[in-house]
Amino acid sequence: MKPKDFKHWRKGIMRMSQKEAAEALGLKRRMVQYYEKGERDGDSIDIPKTVRLACFALAQGVTDYHGPDEGPRGVPPDPVAGTVPAPDEVAGKKKRRKPARTAAAPEGVAAPDPSDDAPARATAEAAASETS
Repeated sequence: MKPKDFKHWRKGIMRMSQKEAAEALGLKRRMVQYYEKGERDGDSIDIPKTVRLACFALAQGVTDYHGPDEGPRGVPPDPVAGTVPAPDEVAGKKKRRKPARTAAAPEGVAAPDPSDDAPARATAEAAASETS
């Protein structure tokens, strides 16, 4: 991460002041200034990996982490999947329930096609003929 990337993360992505970024990263405000400038007392300064990873975590919505037993806090819903993370993905304690199994069709009998709407059509046609 270069100094301009760090500054873009703070101002553009996170929309934080230097003070807010320092508090979120557990740094002094002066260190945020050094990282944005890319130097300290005339010497080049690299942004540590721990700070780079913390920037990524904050950008993903993680506000705190207490280890694998508790998991991350503040994790937003997954925009790609369109769902909220399962409890075990967020809290780390609860196990995800297994999906319910559907009964298998007897041997030699084809299982109903879930995309087939014939039963719904038949029910609607029967209801329409009763009202006529």
